[in-house]
Amino acid sequence: MSESPWQPTACILCSQNCGLGVQLAEGHITRVRGDQAHPASAGYTCEKAQRLDHYQHARGRLTSPLRRRADGSFEEIDWETAIREVAAALAAVRDRWGGDTIFSYGGGGQGNHLGGTYGRATRGALGSVYSSNALAQEKTGEFWVDGQLFGRPSCHTTPDFEHAEVAIFVGKNPWQSHGFPRARAALRAIASDPARTLVVIDPRRTETADLADLHLQVRPGTDAWCLAALLAALIQGGHTRSDFLAARTTGFDQLVAAMATIEVDDYAARAGLTGVAIRGLAARIGGAASVAILEDLGIQQAPHSTLSSYLEKLVYLVTGNFGRRGTMNLHTQLGQLIGRDRDRTSPVGGHRIIGGLMPCNVIADEILADHPKRFRAMIVESGNPAHSLADSARMRQALAALEVLVVIDVAMTETARLAHYVLPASSQFEKWEATFFNLEFPTNVFHLRAPLFAPLPGTLPEPEIHRRLVRALGVLPDDVMTALRDAAALIPTHGRGPYAAAFFRHVAGRKELMLLAPVILYETLGPTLPDGAAAAAVLWGLCQQFALAHGDSVKRAGIEGDGPALGDRLFDAILAGRSGVVFSVDDDAATWRRLEHADRRIHLAVPELLAELAGLAGEDPAVRDPAFPFVLAAGERRTSTANTIFRDPRWRKKDAGGALRVAPADAARLGLTDGGRARVTTRAGSAVATVEVTDTLQPGHVTLPNGLGLDYPDDDGTMRVHGVAPNELTSSDHRDWLAGTPWHKHVPARVEPA
Repeated sequence: MSESPWQPTACILCSQNCGLGVQLAEGHITRVRGDQAHPASAGYTCEKAQRLDHYQHARGRLTSPLRRRADGSFEEIDWETAIREVAAALAAVRDRWGGDTIFSYGGGGQGNHLGGTYGRATRGALGSVYSSNALAQEKTGEFWVDGQLFGRPSCHTTPDFEHAEVAIFVGKNPWQSHGFPRARAALRAIASDPARTLVVIDPRRTETADLADLHLQVRPGTDAWCLAALLAALIQGGHTRSDFLAARTTGFDQLVAAMATIEVDDYAARAGLTGVAIRGLAARIGGAASVAILEDLGIQQAPHSTLSSYLEKLVYLVTGNFGRRGTMNLHTQLGQLIGRDRDRTSPVGGHRIIGGLMPCNVIADEILADHPKRFRAMIVESGNPAHSLADSARMRQALAALEVLVVIDVAMTETARLAHYVLPASSQFEKWEATFFNLEFPTNVFHLRAPLFAPLPGTLPEPEIHRRLVRALGVLPDDVMTALRDAAALIPTHGRGPYAAAFFRHVAGRKELMLLAPVILYETLGPTLPDGAAAAAVLWGLCQQFALAHGDSVKRAGIEGDGPALGDRLFDAILAGRSGVVFSVDDDAATWRRLEHADRRIHLAVPELLAELAGLAGEDPAVRDPAFPFVLAAGERRTSTANTIFRDPRWRKKDAGGALRVAPADAARLGLTDGGRARVTTRAGSAVATVEVTDTLQPGHVTLPNGLGLDYPDDDGTMRVHGVAPNELTSSDHRDWLAGTPWHKHVPARVEPA
């Protein structure tokens, strides 16, 4: 029997979505390798992608819409009934309480963004205006800082580690979490080059720290003091770029004044470091031709998280490591993951909404409050807030209090069990899909993935689910749809020119129709696309917008044309590029054109955060509650963990139960042994886990992995929970004061033998 052909696709386990080649047999993914033709990953992949069949061929896939009975059990219903009843239930909430009481969560998980765009049409049809997703547990503090420095939260920076002389990772372990293309290969290249320096700032000795030239092993939760000391050492030591600061920034004098009050040795000591180490790093940064820095959850989910993001960015800005090769730049984005809108607030608590995303830690408050504008209905798509958000017990209480909860997912998640209706989606390998994690500079890549399998019977891709919901809500204007179908009929003979003209004439500029644009494109342009790629129709609109805004970048990527024709050819290239397409190539000056402040300068002084910085002097980060003397990092990324689309525990080759990692001194003091059992208790809850004793942790610091605590059927069908669900131990009120991001990496805890 001949070997099955290799088919291009992508990994869906982290934001990099590396290109893959896979072989298939009898509905399974049997072999996986890196796709050499992918422009970004170029054949690179890590070991996790080898186990993707545990997602595609998992037990417990949903194969029929479900409706909750009065007794809490579920019954199967047909799709026509499901769509009619879901639309009616949501419309009833809209008509009685207003569309703004219908909340949306998720809308596209890792690598599942194409379907997520169609949810916006359903929200538009209902008048739903509030939403959130996993980014609001991680990045919104950083986005807010970007907005203050560069003009808008969507001014997102990306590091150029390929050319950086000094590479710095703050609360980031790219060996496991990646975060940029070909991460492990890049780390090895930096570590092996004597002219370059790899720096890690992290309380754990991670795999990346083991490669580093310098590991600043801060005490857990003291990142702000470490970064403040580093910034003070740069400014006080004269390691800044005065020419850059004068030409490109405002507010440096206010930073100088703030740093004058910081004693480097004192702040370093509070972080468990020495002033000598901090000043040495400052001198290395100041003397380098180029520096690139990447922060991640280690500081974004810890005390003073937004302040830490601010200080991290000031380190590269005051040294002029911005807007050039080997440093930090503002990249293009084909699909806008980060909203451009400036701050709004939530309807009940007045919490800051950043980049269009409500803080996850306040969602339960916005449901359970006795308030006329509390959320009364919720649509959850490719998300599992009952498991993935802080204080799972309270989140379950909030979800149970909703008048209507609709879940769209591939499996019966913890959230789905609380729903009134569950709509089964096709898997990421059973439909056209893509990711909008296009975060690179100067070359940016987009990858549209063709389906590998037919949809599992009984399931539908999200674009079709949302098309049916929008149709059932009766908001599509017949005259516009007829005009666009007539224009689409001309595409075989006249190209897309008449269609583009009709679309811009009838839809563009009409807000109520632009909200419905994904479904409008799907129904009219979609049927004209090759190979059944109707779901890709929304990309045509994005390509038109992108070509209009960044035409020169598109042309530098080798795509020719002007006006709508350029967007059309970009779209055709994406449709044809099964291994991904370079859609944007920037010149050296591109970053400066993307600054959004009216004066085209970087605004270094942020009053709210300078005030918080001043308050550090009066805090002692070493003080802990005697009842909870440990710091628990809830959600460590390990080689045996990934996002929670993996419900099947058999994909984990080791650490099957997700061990509680403990430092040797703590294990000896408490009588814990490798492979034994320990109980970890927080203010929110308690759990028992297997112990792993490791010298990668400091005394007083313990960790649990992400991605566990999910149930899965055994061979006999019995549902069993595997590992600890971290959010049974976290609190929703344990969050950053400004952005609302949770402090999952710094949970006060008690540890004792089980």
